[in-house]
Amino acid sequence: MSDALNLPAELRERAGKGASRALRREGRVPAVIYGGKEEPITIHLEEKEVVRQLMLGHFMNSIVMIDLGGDSVRTLPKDVAFHPVTDRPTHIDFLRLAKDAKIEVAIPVVFINEEESPGLKKGGVLNVVRHDLDLVCESDKIPDEIEIDVTGKEVGDSIHISEITLPAGSESAITDRDFTIATLVAPSALKKSEGEGEDEDGEEDGEEVAADEVEATAQKADGEEGEGGEG
Repeated sequence: MSDALNLPAELRERAGKGASRALRREGRVPAVIYGGKEEPITIHLEEKEVVRQLMLGHFMNSIVMIDLGGDSVRTLPKDVAFHPVTDRPTHIDFLRLAKDAKIEVAIPVVFINEEESPGLKKGGVLNVVRHDLDLVCESDKIPDEIEIDVTGKEVGDSIHISEITLPAGSESAITDRDFTIATLVAPSALKKSEGEGEDEDGEEDGEEVAADEVEATAQKADGEEGEGGEG
């Protein structure tokens, strides 16, 4: 997993919407730390540092050490609220973690060895059903991502959670079914071109039938003219 992130924070002296708005005007982000059978702690953080860490891309799956005047609180971000217009962070919820705690997190999946998949080589497309896996992990063993090997996969194959070897300290949060993570399907462009070929064949057949009918009509007309001349 990624190294723990560090965020310096200060205690909030006042709670409420008015106090939170005042903090935001000063470039601070209100936040709360809860859980761990302790009372919630209301804090505020520097907005610029929060934005910088959000831009790392793995903030929500990282352990964040909140530094409160020299005391560190081990947490996991659970929710970040954003302003609907400016997209600035307006509030963060942190879950307090015990060292041996287990937590449910969404971990992104990445697919490897695509060049070793016969189906992909033939032009197949990897249809990803789940971009993240809901896992229950030990708090000090949260993986950054789950790698899924597609070596040997053919068009029509599916990849299920039962095929995946999860890292030590992690297990699937969904245990009542063997859910699908991805399937290997034929490209829609290939299906479309095959359909167009069938239509073309149909048009050609129609043209041949029409030509036969024209020829038969012409022969009949010639015969009628010949009979009329004889009379």
